[in-house]
Amino acid sequence: MRNNKFSWVGRWISTARALVNEEPEFSLVDMFAGKKAKQTPVEERLNPTVYFKKVFQLNKPIKKAELIVTAQGIYHAMMNGHEVTDAIFTPDYTNYQQFLMYQQYDVTNLIKVGTNVLAVEVADGWYAGRISVQGGSAQFGNRLALLADLVVTFEDEKQLIIGTDNSFTAGYGKHVYADIQIGEKQDLRLDTDWQVSEELLPEAVFEIAADYTRLTPQEGPMVYRQERLDAQKIWLEDTEYIVDFGQVIAGRVRLTVDLAKDQEIIIEHSEVLDETGRFFRNIVGRNKDARDIFIGRGQKEVLEPDFTFHGFRYVKITGLTHFKLDDIKAIAIYSQMETTGYFKTNDAKMNRLLSNILWSQKGNMLSIPTDCPQRERVGWTGDMQVFASASTFFMNSNQLIQRWLKTVRIDQRENGAIVDYSPEPLDAKNLAFTGVEASAGWGDAIIMVPWTLYQRYGNKEVLIENYEAMKKWFVFEQSSAAGDKEGLSRYIWDTQFHYGDWMFPSFMMKDPNPMKTAAVTKDLVATAFLAHSAELLAQIAEELGDDGQSYRDYAANVKAAFTQAFVTETGYLTADYQGCYVLALAFKMVPLAIEKSLVKRLVALIEANGRRLDTGFLSVPYLLDVLSDYGYVELAKAVFLQDECPSWFYEVDHGATTIWESWAAIQPDGTVEPFSFNHYAFGCVLDWMVREIAGLKNTAPGYEAIEVSPSVEIVDDFELCYQSATGLIKIIKRGKKWMIQADENIEVVVDLNPVQGKLVRNLISSDIMIDERS
Repeated sequence: MRNNKFSWVGRWISTARALVNEEPEFSLVDMFAGKKAKQTPVEERLNPTVYFKKVFQLNKPIKKAELIVTAQGIYHAMMNGHEVTDAIFTPDYTNYQQFLMYQQYDVTNLIKVGTNVLAVEVADGWYAGRISVQGGSAQFGNRLALLADLVVTFEDEKQLIIGTDNSFTAGYGKHVYADIQIGEKQDLRLDTDWQVSEELLPEAVFEIAADYTRLTPQEGPMVYRQERLDAQKIWLEDTEYIVDFGQVIAGRVRLTVDLAKDQEIIIEHSEVLDETGRFFRNIVGRNKDARDIFIGRGQKEVLEPDFTFHGFRYVKITGLTHFKLDDIKAIAIYSQMETTGYFKTNDAKMNRLLSNILWSQKGNMLSIPTDCPQRERVGWTGDMQVFASASTFFMNSNQLIQRWLKTVRIDQRENGAIVDYSPEPLDAKNLAFTGVEASAGWGDAIIMVPWTLYQRYGNKEVLIENYEAMKKWFVFEQSSAAGDKEGLSRYIWDTQFHYGDWMFPSFMMKDPNPMKTAAVTKDLVATAFLAHSAELLAQIAEELGDDGQSYRDYAANVKAAFTQAFVTETGYLTADYQGCYVLALAFKMVPLAIEKSLVKRLVALIEANGRRLDTGFLSVPYLLDVLSDYGYVELAKAVFLQDECPSWFYEVDHGATTIWESWAAIQPDGTVEPFSFNHYAFGCVLDWMVREIAGLKNTAPGYEAIEVSPSVEIVDDFELCYQSATGLIKIIKRGKKWMIQADENIEVVVDLNPVQGKLVRNLISSDIMIDERS
């Protein structure tokens, strides 16, 4: 295991021109106030990528060769002109100062007796690029560097290790700059065959001091080019070509084109057109250029960026005089995750919604789970908490999320606070925007997400490795809520800023300022999550053999305080909004005698809103379940099927191919707002669809036991397949006829009574007990 400095023959190497310019301070307050940072042109601020090269001789037959490599930055490694891997954006995004992964590749077929060339190009990447919400640079360090060992085993079993050292040479080439957010510029006139040439590069390298103890072998999935999409439409807008790929993705374009010498083309990216059908730049923020530039050398080229990606459906191309639809493809990029779920119905709009959720997951699981792939691209804890359950259906997200949780633990403060997003760039430490570094519903991800993974995959290890961090977070919650207060008020978490029921639509449609949604809901929502996390922690403690009673007792006190502080004499909540009622009911925050009045008020609010939801970030996962659980199944169905704004099918009807950040990102009057059109959070409804439309309910960790009991009938026909941790599950509906199949290791109970279905074909093995009622 190469996890300390004594395991590596190679040393960290760098070069004089591998320093990354550190951008000046620019706060979130300034950014959200619409202020612009004064910056010099991109080419004056960004440096070229760095080439590292080693030419060496091997003089006897080779049995095996393995390259072990990592970088401060992201790298592209080649052996004798051949790529050593199809994986890209390596090493993955982690908190590099404490957790930096290295990768191991078998290069036996790429190496030979005689002269060999090891060539590695390193770009800024997440390590030093302009990442984070504020777009600052050098977040984990300001020097690009390379570390590698090439381990060659000869047929006589003797071994040679060629490690990075000052015998390597360095240089620069076609990448004028390459930034993971800004984009990259390739001057093809500077391209050479440096990856195969025996000539040394012109610059010397030197060894640098760096921490080897942070190094660990690759954990979790790597990032690949996953899918290629054809262009659907092309047109001229003024003198520029606009291309529509028909699908919002995270990725980049591949353009085949004849370029004259010195001809420059610019490719810009967007997820949406404006209300007049013109190219609309919805990617906002400092250093969010999302623009790639290529300069020709007088020949036919296949152009594709190497070290950047973008969130887009549309591209605008400047500088081309002729262009055909077949000349361009979109390349969808995301982490390699096993496909586990399939859900298709006879309803085209339903299928579009399912597809939108899947594509939002693909676009936001590129190395880490992110909020959006076009703008912030950071690992917001709240987003993952909301989407965790849904994320386990279409793909096996277990390893990717577990790796991300490791960075969450690394970023946890000494006082137990879980920061709002992780990995935490240096810019995140700027607290001027909210005044705090942790928020209810966001920090609670450290408890809620591992519990979800345990339930879905049955791996208790995720509970064990996060348990201490959970307890530290809970101590922080208690202390922050209590402050210097006495009595029941100590259990009300009103002592700091929280995001609350973030971005609920009735406020956002009038004034798209999400901070106002936080202001009116934060105290009630934070207190509800305080109780909920305590109860979950009690279950986790007991699952791990600890006593959970103290957590249950604390939750009971929080609920008593909640009722006293937030329930009025008329049976309303002081924050009289749908989402607040949903959370109060979902988390059982009030006595049974009061629940009826809360349910009645929630139903009244929904009816008064035209049977439309008005739920924000933290409450929408529970909305439909709460309605169904309290006997309002038809209302839940009506809210789900609603096609007026705000609703899931309003987005579908307005051309969505992913899930939007804001319910009204396109206003009913057609106005297109500069929001993200690819946020998976509200795609959490997939979990409800699987459980209540298809009826698949997990009743034991890892799906060792399931109940098939749909509560609503929305489509006539569907087919659902799910490869669970325990085995394959199939549920097929054709009219009133249901067919169910499950692996023999899965205990199954079937109840089709709520939808009056008939189990006509039981494909389950005979030793499984079936409770069939029709």
